[in-house]
Amino acid sequence: MAGGFGTRLQTVVKDIPKPMASVNGKPFLSYILDFCIQQGVIKVILAVGYKHKVIQDFFGNNYKGLSIGYAIENEPLGTGGGIKNALIHCVTRQVLVLNGDSFLEMDVKEMYAKHSAYNSKFTLALKPMKNFDRYGAVETNQNHEVVAFKEKEYQKEGLINAGIYILDKEAFDQLTLPDKFSFETDFLVPYLKKWQFRGFIAEGMFIDIGIPEDYEKAQKLFG
Repeated sequence: MAGGFGTRLQTVVKDIPKPMASVNGKPFLSYILDFCIQQGVIKVILAVGYKHKVIQDFFGNNYKGLSIGYAIENEPLGTGGGIKNALIHCVTRQVLVLNGDSFLEMDVKEMYAKHSAYNSKFTLALKPMKNFDRYGAVETNQNHEVVAFKEKEYQKEGLINAGIYILDKEAFDQLTLPDKFSFETDFLVPYLKKWQFRGFIAEGMFIDIGIPEDYEKAQKLFG
């Protein structure tokens, strides 16, 4: 998902898509693609919109042997609409979805294994965090089923949605979702009970560059 405008980053990153924000001289998106390569991914579809030519001109159709395709939004489709539009270009039934403005160290193969073992339609990566209020918390039961998404408020500790998903494309395509919608409010919340979402806990390093303070932290983490 690389179509973000980056409104909250405009004071430090101007006139480029948020995933192209420079982190130690490299676009943040390049660290995500490097991670994909490390995890054995051979093809990605970049869901792009705002100033997408900046991304296309930089990465082209091949990055270090990783095949790249593009799902272009001619108008903003929202997070859900962006995913729906990108899925048209995906040929596998199980699709890995990543946000272009956050990074989580994790084992994708292990997440796939858990997803398959539970025969899940939807699995989301969850990151344990302490003393946070920027993210809503995610509650799970002892079977790692997601039971609730909580509103953003201070939490002493809890799990957050890390923005990495595995979804069953065939099942997702059967849903009657509009072309423009929010993945978080129009899919995650309404379909929580219907789909029995599974959580996959990942303890690795996590960073979201959506605000200037964390964008500065990324400069140190990827130093």
